[in-house]
Amino acid sequence: MINLDNKILIKIIFILKNNPCGLIITDIVNKTKLNRSAIRVGLAKLDGGNKVLIKKIGMAKIYYLKK
Repeated sequence: MINLDNKILIKIIFILKNNPCGLIITDIVNKTKLNRSAIRVGLAKLDGGNKVLIKKIGMAKIYYLKK
């Protein structure tokens, strides 16, 4: 059985895979319809698992899925 955390991670990965130019958290929230804190936790898990790249531009962080 897939738990809630895994469903969130799968949604984030799917969105990032379909947007290779990268996305900010607000874009991911808008595309997944999940709350911001769930997205932040999911991205932190993916970052800890070395699955995403994060590029800082000013105050913004752009997230990319690693290949």
